[in-house]
Amino acid sequence: MPNKLSSKEIIDLNKEYTFFSWSVQGQVNPIPVTRAEGVYFWDADDKRYLDFSSQLMNTNIGHQHPKVVKAIQDQAAKLTFTHPGNATEARGLLGKKISEVTPGDLKKTFFTLGGSEANENAIKIARSYTGRNKILSRYRSYHGATHGSMALTGDYRRLAVEPVMPGGVHFLDPFCYRCPFGQKPESCKRECISHLEEVIKYEGPDKIAAIIMEGVVGSNGLIIPPDDYWPRVREICDKYGILLISDEVMSGWGRTGKWFAVDNWNVTPDIITTAKGITSGYAPLGAVIVSEKIAKFFDDKYLYAGLTYSAHALSCATALATIEVYEEDKLIENAALLGKYLGEALEDIKARHVSVGDVRYIGLFSTIELVVNRETKESFSPAVMAEAGKVLRQNGLFTFIMANNMGSMVFVVPPLCITREQLDEGLAIVEKALEVADRQVK
Repeated sequence: MPNKLSSKEIIDLNKEYTFFSWSVQGQVNPIPVTRAEGVYFWDADDKRYLDFSSQLMNTNIGHQHPKVVKAIQDQAAKLTFTHPGNATEARGLLGKKISEVTPGDLKKTFFTLGGSEANENAIKIARSYTGRNKILSRYRSYHGATHGSMALTGDYRRLAVEPVMPGGVHFLDPFCYRCPFGQKPESCKRECISHLEEVIKYEGPDKIAAIIMEGVVGSNGLIIPPDDYWPRVREICDKYGILLISDEVMSGWGRTGKWFAVDNWNVTPDIITTAKGITSGYAPLGAVIVSEKIAKFFDDKYLYAGLTYSAHALSCATALATIEVYEEDKLIENAALLGKYLGEALEDIKARHVSVGDVRYIGLFSTIELVVNRETKESFSPAVMAEAGKVLRQNGLFTFIMANNMGSMVFVVPPLCITREQLDEGLAIVEKALEVADRQVK
């Protein structure tokens, strides 16, 4: 069916009457998207784009999967919404399924409509359960844009809206490529771990309710921790009676080749917060999943958490069908298998392009960090990254590009249903963009 509006009319209406996230409104240049299928989407002029970032790292199963579309249609036909105090079949079945795929004794879920709300409610639960106030998180982190979750966020977006919720304390990251402690891999003594414990002692262990970390840091540089990092943080939390929260909003649901990123290190957190891939973006949904011990605490204690759209019937049915797709289409296995191929391809790209300082990858979760000079590790300017971005868009590739004080990067985070041939197609376009950066290397 032809579009009612032209490409220009769609863009003009959006820009005139709506705000766009994280941007100077007069500078936005959105793609007027009209349809999508699998790993591709099309604009109003019928130009095809290969989706190399799963939209916002959330369309994990790919676009318009017929099983999930049908589940939405079927649920909409019988019940779209009911009071969050009522029980529905989709809600109950989804809660049970989540308890089966999450690690350890994680069992009970409070449903929200997104990751930021999930982290807000994780704060409430952690503080209620422990009777403590402070929440520790890392500087290279993003946990959401609402009052509490923004306080946990460590990056530049927090600075613009301070003052934020009190009680948030930040610590440094296990970023091996840009070690904040000045160490090299061969001399590393895990100063990132001893630093965390030192911060805990300064802040007062009896004042700290929880430590929250992304399973794998996403939009702040895709930082994959050393293999002993998560287990050792778990030990520290146990030592001081601090809850451990894994923010799996971006790194969960098969993205790293496991159900959740922490599964790569056999760690069971006390709480998992998640969203995005739980419905693959087909409907809004977030979740706070807690251990059985925390769940039982609220059997005779009031849970001060509530949302009009908590456990929304349409969203729960969407999530249930999405999880079935992960299993039936073996998408998590595909992420693990193709992730190895992607890693090898990225290392090859690094060897051939002088602008590539580092490549980081786990499953189908990866980034290419660009530097002006490999010795100094100076990042490229936003202007250079914008030129590289133009090349990607002109050649029909859509992905997330970072150009700020956290670095200059091109992310490769495609839907988990992608094939090897489609990966090659996208990486060939990425290399055309890298040529722009190569010419600026000093």
